[in-house]
Amino acid sequence: MAITDKMWEALSTVIKMNDKVERLAEAVKSQQGKIETLTERVIRLETALEIALSRQVTIRTAADQLKLKD
Repeated sequence: MAITDKMWEALSTVIKMNDKVERLAEAVKSQQGKIETLTERVIRLETALEIALSRQVTIRTAADQLKLKD
């Protein structure tokens, strides 16, 4: 009887662990999706910053050229 109890306990432990692993996998998948979304947002922000900075340099250059003509 003791061996059967130990085997049953081991089997139930494995089943519980499997459930926990599956829940953890779903949580990781969800977190990965959030990370990818944040990465996309950062890329868009970096692009917008680079465009703004390049326009700022162009505007300054044009303004400097106008000052030199006067």
